Parts: sequence; structure tokens; C-alpha cells
Amino acid sequence: MEDLIKEIKPKSPAVKFLQKYVITKYFVTIFLFLVWMIFFDSTSFLVVNELNGEINKYEDQLAYYQSEYQKNDDFYKKLMNNKEEKEKYARENYFMKKPNEEIFILVVDSTKAVKKE
Repeated sequence: MEDLIKEIKPKSPAVKFLQKYVITKYFVTIFLFLVWMIFFDSTSFLVVNELNGEINKYEDQLAYYQSEYQKNDDFYKKLMNNKEEKEKYARENYFMKKPNEEIFILVVDSTKAVKKE
């Protein structure tokens, strides 16, 4: 073991220069570049992350609206192809009635409603 320690030569001036100036310059340059790209650039990591969040939000909204459109389209097709469905919808939502028929609308008073606990 002692033979190995004796055989190690002291560092040459060129190696010391590389360690002291060149390598640290590269590390400082790379560090500054990364800091610039993460925080200050117009396409920084923070901006890209925020934009990806907005894209995900809008994709979720798109999926929701497409499903709502599909439900409404199915309901419309069912309503237009079936006379009984049209009549049922008109009676329930627009309170339409047949001649010589009376409609009673029951309203629940929410102030007197008893909550179950």
C-alpha cells in the first residue's frame, strides 16, 4: 500500500490549471445556463409546465363538452323519432296539456323541509 502512495506523482501545473480554471468555468457556465433555462427564458421550464397545465384543463373541458353533446344528440334523436317522447317532454317541461285536462303543480316549501340527520 505504501508503494502505491509513493508512486503517485504530484499534479503537474497543467492539471492544476485545468482543475482550477477550466473545469470550474465549464461548471459555472453550465450552471448559469440551466438557471437561465429553468427560470428566465421565454420557454423556461416553469412557463412550459404552466402551459401544459392549461392544455390539460382544456382537454378535460373538451372531453366533457363532447360527452354532453353526445348525450344531447342522442336525446334529440330519440325525441324527434318518437311521438310519445315528444308529448312526455312537453308535458313535463312546458306544462302543456290536452283539452279538458287540468294540471296541478306541487311546490315544496324549502323553509319547512325537515333535514334528516
